[in-house]
Amino acid sequence: MYRRTKILATLGPATDDPKILDKIIEAGIDVVRINFAHGTSEEHLLRAEKMRSRARAFGRQVGVIVDLQGPQIYIKRFRDSRVHLSEGDEFILDTQLGKNEGDQNRVGVSYKALADDVKRGDNLLLDDGRLVFWVDRVEKHEVICRVLIGGRLGDCQSISLKGGGFSAEVLTKKDKKDIKVAAEMGADYLVVSFVSCADDIHNARKLLEDAGGHGGVIAKIERSEALDNIEDIIEASDAIMIARGNLGVEVGDASLPPIQKRLISLARTKNKVVITATQMMESMIRNELPTRAEIFDVANAVLDGTDAVMLSAETAAGKYPDKAIQAMDRICREAEKQRKAVQSYHRMHTEFFDIFEAIAMSTMYTANHLHVKAIVALTESGATPLLMSRISSSIPIFAFTGHLDTRRKVTLYRGVIPVSFDVTTPDHATLNREVIDELKRRGAVRDGDRVILTKGDLAGVMGGTNAMKVLTVGDLVEPPPLVEKEDLIQDN
Repeated sequence: MYRRTKILATLGPATDDPKILDKIIEAGIDVVRINFAHGTSEEHLLRAEKMRSRARAFGRQVGVIVDLQGPQIYIKRFRDSRVHLSEGDEFILDTQLGKNEGDQNRVGVSYKALADDVKRGDNLLLDDGRLVFWVDRVEKHEVICRVLIGGRLGDCQSISLKGGGFSAEVLTKKDKKDIKVAAEMGADYLVVSFVSCADDIHNARKLLEDAGGHGGVIAKIERSEALDNIEDIIEASDAIMIARGNLGVEVGDASLPPIQKRLISLARTKNKVVITATQMMESMIRNELPTRAEIFDVANAVLDGTDAVMLSAETAAGKYPDKAIQAMDRICREAEKQRKAVQSYHRMHTEFFDIFEAIAMSTMYTANHLHVKAIVALTESGATPLLMSRISSSIPIFAFTGHLDTRRKVTLYRGVIPVSFDVTTPDHATLNREVIDELKRRGAVRDGDRVILTKGDLAGVMGGTNAMKVLTVGDLVEPPPLVEKEDLIQDN
C-alpha cells in the first residue's frame, strides 16, 4: 500500500500551473525542492506557499527543501551565442574579458580566481564535462588551454576542475541572503552546495538558526574534496544529497557508481538521510516514458537503500512532470518488492548508547519477525522514526506527532508516513485505541492485525521514547505481566 522510497520533485515554471501542481501531488510527491539558482525570492516564497496550500487541500504533508546556488564558476557570453571548438584548438579563458565579448579564440569567466587556482597540466571540464580543455599555461588573467575534446560551446556553461581544487567560498553573499529567505519560508531543509568540509555545514546551520530557521541542513556532495572529509560532513549534516552531475565531472564518470553505493551505505550506517539526485529521468524532460537505463538507475538506488530519489528539470521544466513522478513511483514500488529491499543487517553487532535507539532497533527486529502490519512511533522530534527507517523493511512506519515541523521533516525519511496526532490522554488503554482508530481510518490495518507502538512515559519530552508495545487490532486488552524465572522457581 505504501511506497517507502520518497520522491523529491523540483518546482519550476512547468509546475506553476495550479492544475499541474495538483497532478504532481496526486502522482505521489513527498518533498519538493526549490532551486535558488533560478528565479527571485518572491517567486520562491510564492511557490512554497502554493505547494503547501494545495497539499493541505489534498490532506497531504509535503516537505519543502531549499537548494542554495553556491559559487557559480562559468564562462560568460559569446558575441554570436556559441562557437564550435575542435580537438587541438587553442582557447583562452580570460577572467578580465567583458560579459558579451567571447569569440572563437577566447571567452570571459565569472570566477576571478581561476588563474590562481589552475596550473599547467590541469584538465578543465566545461558544459558538464562535454568539452575538455588541457591547461597549457597561465599568463596573468589568462588561462591558455588546448582542446582535448571539442564540440559546440554556448553561453554561460559551467567550468569544473578535474580532481577538484577551486578555492571559491562555499557560502556566497547571495547564499547568505537566500538563507534568510529560507528561514522566512519555513523551509524544512536547507541544501548547502559545493560542500568540502564539516565547517561548511556548521556555518550554514548557524546562519539559518540566526535567521530564525529551524530546518535540517543537507550537504550536497558534488566536489571531490568532499569525499576526503565525507565522514565528518555526514556527521555534521542531517542528510546528504549525492549530486551526480558535478561530482561525476570531478571524479570521472566510471568512478561514480561505486562512490554512490558507498555514500548511501555510509549515510545509513551513521543514521542519516540520503538523497540520490541528477539525471535520474532526464529523457522524460521531453518524453512520456523513461529509458531502460533510467529504470535500472532508479531501481538500483532503491535497492541500495536511498531514502529519496530526485527529479530536477524533469518536473521543473519538463513537458510531463506528473508522468515522470508516476514512472518513478512504479519503479520504486517494484524495486521495494525485492528481497534485498526488506532485509537488514544494520547495527546487528554494535552497542546502543541511547534508550530510544535501543527501542527503535528492537521494534524493527520484532516487526520484521512477527508479521506486524504497521509501526506507530509517538514522537516529538522524529528521532525514533529516523532510526527505525535505517532498517530495511516492508512495514510502514507512522510518525504520530503534534508538531508540524516534525511532520514536514519526516517526509524525507524512507518508509515513514507523517500523521497529525496530539496525545490528549494519560490513559494508556485510551491512547492505544485512538492510535488504532487512526490507522483503521487510513485503511492501514484491520481486525486481527498486529501493530507495534513506541512511546515515552512523559509526553512532550524530546528523545524520551522508552517503551515498545505490541497491539492486536480488535483486541486491546492489556496482556498479563511477564513472569520472572525466579518467581516460577518460588511457585514450584
